[in-house]
Amino acid sequence: MLSLNISLPQVQTFLLIFLRVGAILLTAPIFNSRNIPVMFKVGLCFAVSLILFPILDLRNLPVSFEVIPLVIGVISEVLIGILIGLAVRMLFVGIQLAGQLVGFQMGLAMANIIDPATSEQVPLLAQLNNLVAMVIFLAINAHYWFLRALAESFRLVPPFEFQFTHSLMDQLVTLSGNIFVIAVKVGAPVIVVLFLMSVAFGLAARTVPQMNIFFVAMPLKILVGLIFFVFALPYMTTFFASIFSGLGQDILKLLGAM
Repeated sequence: MLSLNISLPQVQTFLLIFLRVGAILLTAPIFNSRNIPVMFKVGLCFAVSLILFPILDLRNLPVSFEVIPLVIGVISEVLIGILIGLAVRMLFVGIQLAGQLVGFQMGLAMANIIDPATSEQVPLLAQLNNLVAMVIFLAINAHYWFLRALAESFRLVPPFEFQFTHSLMDQLVTLSGNIFVIAVKVGAPVIVVLFLMSVAFGLAARTVPQMNIFFVAMPLKILVGLIFFVFALPYMTTFFASIFSGLGQDILKLLGAM
């Protein structure tokens, strides 16, 4: 006769693991896509939690049967998961911002499409950058580093030990500032070319006032922007791989500040 001897502390430990894993997977890119069924997400969170439960050494975890400490622990686990997921998402936000800046310079600011992951309108090049980044993210196995950082999070920040410190705020501000740094670095080649084109068209408009500069400039800027965007793809893929390679270290720094 099969009997399951599961104690209440083990149930509480598994619940805390499940909440942190669920918060991470529901906020991180790729995993948070609305195209993925909810039941699949719940099943994935449950499977990952079930795998981590015997691996993690949480036997000395303090068990709380009081309502207020347990609620605080639950909120802390969800908050930790959201912060880790946002740390990954900020990289993709910077990449999307680069595409938005380039599209604005090319005159594609009005051409938006619906992003299936967020059901929001995003510029064409921002969506293209995001898709390229996701492919590279999976190609270099960055999701493995992400899952490894997930397991390390329980060693660095065990349940019921989360602290919102000043150094954590500094890390969040640094990650937020990196959004604009990434956007400028990714879009710099095309932005510089389009800026020089705008200067050239301005000089041409002053030199030849009879020329309808807007009629000539708009399609030419789109053509030149797309050409240099293709030329910049090798640089972009190398840069994406470099920032994704340091993803695990960024998450560990964030956890160390908690």
